[in-house]
Amino acid sequence: MTHYLDFEKPLAEIEGKAAELRTMAQKNEEMHVEDEAAALDRKAQELLKDLYKKLTPWRKCQVARHPDRPHCRDYIETLFTEYTPLAGDRGFADDHAVMGGLARFEDRPVMVIGHEKGNDTQSRIERNFGMARPEGYRKAVRLMDMADRFGLPVITLVDTPGAYPGKGAEERGQSEAIARSTEKCLQIGVPLVSVIIGEGGSGGAVAFATANRVAMLEHSVYSVITPEGCASILWKDAEKMREAAEAMRLTAQELLKLGVTDRVIPEPLGGAHRDRDATIAAVGQTIGSMLGEMDGMKPKALIKARREKFLNMGAKGLAA
Repeated sequence: MTHYLDFEKPLAEIEGKAAELRTMAQKNEEMHVEDEAAALDRKAQELLKDLYKKLTPWRKCQVARHPDRPHCRDYIETLFTEYTPLAGDRGFADDHAVMGGLARFEDRPVMVIGHEKGNDTQSRIERNFGMARPEGYRKAVRLMDMADRFGLPVITLVDTPGAYPGKGAEERGQSEAIARSTEKCLQIGVPLVSVIIGEGGSGGAVAFATANRVAMLEHSVYSVITPEGCASILWKDAEKMREAAEAMRLTAQELLKLGVTDRVIPEPLGGAHRDRDATIAAVGQTIGSMLGEMDGMKPKALIKARREKFLNMGAKGLAA
C-alpha cells in the first residue's frame, strides 16, 4: 500500500481512483475502463511533476523521512557482496541502530557502516528508529580501526534523525562517543566516502560523514538539528518547523553551494521510494566514482585532504 505524504493528498485521490477503476474492471469483465484509468495516470504524472518541481525545505524533510525510502540494509544487500556483519563495541553491547561489516563493492574489499531505521514496527523498535547509542558509535570506531589496519576503504550510509538522547545513552558517554567517532574519521589513512541517503541529523550524522567525499540524495537533508527541534528552541513552538527548515539551509542543493556536500545524486520523480532500484543503482555509481577519485592516494595525503576539506567548509557559500 502506497504511503502518501500530506502534500501528496491530491495525488492520492487521483491514483486511488485509477486503482479503483482497474479493480472494478477485474471483477466485471464487461467494464472497459482502461482509457479512463490511463487518463487518470497521465493526470497523476503531471501532478507529480508539479509537486516535485520545487519542493520547499520542509517538504524535502518529509520526503527524506518517507518510510518506504530504501534504507541502509537495502543498499548493502543490493550493492555489496560477501557482506559479513560485525557486531558489538567490545565494551557494553551491540547497537542495532548501526550496522556494519566487511564486504565487497564492485569486487573490491571494503568496510561498510550505516544507520538502519527499520522498515516495519518491530524492526523500527529494534533499530531504535536509526538513533544510535554510544555503543553504536564505538562499534563504528572499532570497524574504522580495522579498516585502517587492513587498508580497506570505508563507505558510510547516513540516515538518522540524530543520536539517541536517552538517559542511559548520556550516562554511557554519548557525546564523547560521537566525538571519538568523528575523530576517527579524521585519522584513518584509507579512502572514506559517505552518502546521506535520508536524514543526516546532528552530530550523530557527522560522526559517520566526516569523509573525503560526501554525497547526498536529491531529497535528503543534513543539519545540526531537526526543524522541529530548532523551532522548539528558537520560538518555543515546534509548529514553526517550516520557518526553521527554510532558515537552516539543510537541503542537498543548499549544502552543495556551501561546500558541505560534494555532489547531489538525482532521485526518481516522486522521490527514492517511487523507484528504489534506480535510486540504489545511482548511489552505487556515485560511490564507485568517489572511490575512483582517490585511487593511488597515500594515507598521509588522504588524511590531509580530509582535514582541509572540513576546515574550509562553508567558505565558498560565505564568499558568495
